[in-house]
Amino acid sequence: MTENENKKSLFKEILGFTETLIVTLFCVSLIFTYLLSIVTVDGDSMEETLFSDERVLVSQVSRHPEAGDIVVAYAAYVNVFNDNGIMFRHTGLQKKIIKRVIAVGGQTIDIDFKRGEVFVDGEKLKEDYVTLGLTHNDDGAFSGKYPLTIPEGYYFVMGDNRPVSRDSRSSYLGLVSQDEIMGKVLFRISPVNKIGSVD
Repeated sequence: MTENENKKSLFKEILGFTETLIVTLFCVSLIFTYLLSIVTVDGDSMEETLFSDERVLVSQVSRHPEAGDIVVAYAAYVNVFNDNGIMFRHTGLQKKIIKRVIAVGGQTIDIDFKRGEVFVDGEKLKEDYVTLGLTHNDDGAFSGKYPLTIPEGYYFVMGDNRPVSRDSRSSYLGLVSQDEIMGKVLFRISPVNKIGSVD
């Protein structure tokens, strides 16, 4: 093979590698724009399940979560009811939150704040993930008006660390609307020693 042929062969290899790299980067970019995202936990409201500075992989396809799912939402609004029972919204926290879905549209949630117990559709939840204190504090979102039936397109969410979590009980958040859901947490990707599924 001549020197000229060697140069052409090397050029073809470099061109092929470059094309493969560009296509790969394009595909990865599409995946992390439309299908998946990485979110860093900020705060201690999800302890002992998730801790601050841990990173989780979020499915942006899963925007219709079920009760028990951990979701990332952008808390743009406070979604509460007025005195006539009509849903209204006003400016909220304006930040990403990570919480657990407790009840979805059509379900009825009731909380016995004295005993710290949560009920959905009349059944007491078995909340093994709540380890740092039961649900004793009502933070004013619904002025103690429980049981509460969740409207379609909304979610009642709470942090697993109930004593400190600012969640759907709070007048700073209320219900989370469907359009605020960014996705469902799939698994933890850091720290390295804790990589894996999130219960």
